[in-house]
Amino acid sequence: MSRVNPGAYRAASARTIQNEPGVRDSVGSATRTFDANRVRAFGQIDSERWRDWARDVKTHALTNLDRYLEEAEMRLLANGAHVHWAESADDALRVLADVVARHDIRSAVKGKSMLTEELGVNDHLEQLGVRVRETDLGEYIIQLLGEPPSHIVGPAIHKSLDDCRRLFHAHLGTAPDATPETLAAAARDALRQDFLAADLGISGGNFLAADTGTVALIENEGNIRLSTSLPRVHVAFVGIEKIVPRLEDLSGLLQLTARAATGQPIGNFVSLIQGPKTNEEVDGPEEVHVVLVDNGRTELLADDVAWEALRCVRCGACLNICPVYRQTGGHAYGWTYSGPIGAIIAPGMLGLAKALPLPHASSLCGACVDVCPVRIPIPDLLLHWREQAVEEGLTTTAETIGLKAFTALAERPDAFSAAGALLRWTPWSAAGRSLPILGGWLQERSAPHPSQKSFRRLWEEGIE
Repeated sequence: MSRVNPGAYRAASARTIQNEPGVRDSVGSATRTFDANRVRAFGQIDSERWRDWARDVKTHALTNLDRYLEEAEMRLLANGAHVHWAESADDALRVLADVVARHDIRSAVKGKSMLTEELGVNDHLEQLGVRVRETDLGEYIIQLLGEPPSHIVGPAIHKSLDDCRRLFHAHLGTAPDATPETLAAAARDALRQDFLAADLGISGGNFLAADTGTVALIENEGNIRLSTSLPRVHVAFVGIEKIVPRLEDLSGLLQLTARAATGQPIGNFVSLIQGPKTNEEVDGPEEVHVVLVDNGRTELLADDVAWEALRCVRCGACLNICPVYRQTGGHAYGWTYSGPIGAIIAPGMLGLAKALPLPHASSLCGACVDVCPVRIPIPDLLLHWREQAVEEGLTTTAETIGLKAFTALAERPDAFSAAGALLRWTPWSAAGRSLPILGGWLQERSAPHPSQKSFRRLWEEGIE
């Protein structure tokens, strides 16, 4: 269930904080665990050198994107796969509809994929009369709930164990106090029937190696491997930014991504898919379709500053460390990609007017850039989009008036001193909430206690 409403971020985040206090506890606990695992895993390697290398590989691929995409297409075709180019989400969904019609597809299983969430694949399949089942445990949970993912790696981290117990009791008949192991076993039994019955398997792609035409997929549960090998047709949706030059590059990128995402040296399952099964092979799909999806990526690539966001490997490390994301989870962001990475790719892919105020959903603490495995300068890109918003006249009237007033005062020392004296005696707890810019800040915080003397006065008297 995809959604695109980033403009409601402020209201949505306020509702979550006020009405769903359990979300903060569940998300905070999960993300702190993820981040602690990352710290431990990065401590086992020379992570700074690995991050430099990964940044350079991804940057080289993006600056030579046309060359490597054409090479990947040639290799995939030679491997027997079908290759489709999708400029938009509608183009990608038309490819899927053609495959469904040609093979008379009635049921599908789907591995975890943020790109398919972005495209709205599940809704489209249901409109075509195809029963689609998410097979990742977290995705399975939120599909039963009718919700989109809340996190790039852990889609159901906003739900507590008791939430899952109630859900599985209602849908699968498990005991109200079932253990996590019992819940997982019940889901496994239910999904096994879906795997065996499915005509179509759907996946994303973590990376695409150009020199061999290899789609690489990382997972921990084995559901992607079943989704891509049991059904007779496999469709892989791959963002064009996922290209890497060589199969050899995967050895480092797969490990670095797993360490950044969950703290594992590598995912429990890594699938390398090049095409359909051969006559000598006993299992695998009869047809493989690789859909190379743009959907706003080339527009983001064209931005001289923001293009670096396309290096993202979707590990979720920036979400796990972000103090803002930890308060609300991902739903408040109103789009498939949440947290710091969502705040910098949404303006480029959806348009800045539609993505506001996501670039402002940050304290600019810089923690995200410290953990990014491919060294995306996220704070710089957040500031870039904020500057663009000002240049395009997209800021609010209150913000514009407030900043102009501050500028006028700051250019006039006497007026600035007089205004400071006035503010020192202002009852902030009441009046502060009505001020431009500061009003929203004070809604969630205690008002500061102003000093009785200005900084300039203290400086003149001598600060001890």
